[in-house]
Amino acid sequence: MDKNIKDKTNDAPSDVICGRNPVIEALKSGANLDTIYIDGNGGSLSVIRRLAKEKGIPVKDVRDEKLGKLSGGASHQGVAAVGACGEYVSVEDILAVSEKKGTKPFIIICDEIEDPHNLGAIIRTAETSGADGVIIPKRRSAGLNATVFKTSAGAASYVPVARVSNLAAAIDKLKENGVWIYGTDASGSDYSETDLTGSCGLVIGSEGFGISRLIREKCDFMIRLPMMGKINSLNASVAAGIFMYEILRQRRKVN
Repeated sequence: MDKNIKDKTNDAPSDVICGRNPVIEALKSGANLDTIYIDGNGGSLSVIRRLAKEKGIPVKDVRDEKLGKLSGGASHQGVAAVGACGEYVSVEDILAVSEKKGTKPFIIICDEIEDPHNLGAIIRTAETSGADGVIIPKRRSAGLNATVFKTSAGAASYVPVARVSNLAAAIDKLKENGVWIYGTDASGSDYSETDLTGSCGLVIGSEGFGISRLIREKCDFMIRLPMMGKINSLNASVAAGIFMYEILRQRRKVN
């Protein structure tokens, strides 16, 4: 990013740009931005919303308190932009990974995982279990920010991540390429009794609501983890890790 833009953020974290003019200039310059946070409408904030829409950068409406935390106490003028710490790829790029390796696709699909710690942990496990890539939606999802990179322990530098405007359409693209879609939900079949050795797209639902109705309808199969205690759910990244390593276990067994 432009040094002058950084200077104007004062005490803001290094991956955050604060203030209306600095954010506008960052948008115009094509800076690699992950998300823009705004409190209010009208004037230059409307300009920022328009530029962000043109460039496909998500805008989240937040309160002043949230902006104060993002900016580290720096003057934010009702807007802050968080810089992306990595480049996104296309769904086709992720499909090309397995083609290059000569293996069947193994792709993780995150349906509105909003906690960056969860997304980072999922990316970390995706890398260690041999997944080809991760697909996330532009809206209602954490992106490749500094927290995700730190939580992934560097794995975000190696795992391709596609950020799509329409997750259902991205799943259709995977299906067109012979990928079976496995949703994760308590209503599904026991994961250990499900054949996961084929081309696989694993859907992990949001922390609070699970898989959304539209995405659920796109799934070819639903699988679940057995729950033996009084608590009937796991943290999204923990559950994702168990499913991913079951896929790896089954694949190693047949190869």
